[in-house]
Amino acid sequence: MTEPELLTERTGDIATITLNRPDALNAITPTMLAGLGDELEALAADDSLRVVVLTGAGRAFSAGVDLKALGDRELIDGKVGDILDLPARRVTGLLSSMPAITVARVNGFCFTGALELALACDIVIAAAEAKFGDTHAKFGLRPTWGMSQRLPRLVGMAAARELSYTARNFTGTEAAALGMIARAVPLDTLDAEITALTDSLLANSAGSLRAYKDLYSEAMERPLADGLAYEASTEYPIADTATRLADFR
Repeated sequence: MTEPELLTERTGDIATITLNRPDALNAITPTMLAGLGDELEALAADDSLRVVVLTGAGRAFSAGVDLKALGDRELIDGKVGDILDLPARRVTGLLSSMPAITVARVNGFCFTGALELALACDIVIAAAEAKFGDTHAKFGLRPTWGMSQRLPRLVGMAAARELSYTARNFTGTEAAALGMIARAVPLDTLDAEITALTDSLLANSAGSLRAYKDLYSEAMERPLADGLAYEASTEYPIADTATRLADFR
């Protein structure tokens, strides 16, 4: 019996989605992306869900696109084509916009398309030993899932250019130092770190976190003056303010 390409586990307010092709380093296929999009869309509609963790089975988060899955399709001008681009953009859009906080748990290899998925998440926590890379240029490809926009916003244009132009590998430790990810920890403490993070998220107001998610998304897109105006003028439903302040008033 063929193993499913995705595994989803729900524990209380947290859903964990695991890319599940460990023998292929969780290389991304069109069917994996389609299933991931469907799963995220269903989770986005669940108001009780607070956190979504995305990770990979075995020793990789994901090695990136499985080019073998494309068969004999011609790749024109370095694009992997709509068979991957359309579902991938759906996935990155959902990761960045769904109400739940999205967390990438990067346990190992995280290359190119997989890095684009991780960077679409709200928070990335990685093993210090994890290997990252934007290898588009190495294979005569160009980004189509958001790398050229998200990476420089996180690390600055100079660092983004160096990483993409050289297509070099770098560790979770360096990714954290660059500001690409929130932090890097030893692999054997990664699960404990993710648990501590999700506990911290769940301890805070769901309404406040949803407001922050929207505000930070807008901050990525707007000039400062527009962002300040948006923050001042946008209303959010936050139902637990009085309860949380009760002991301090």
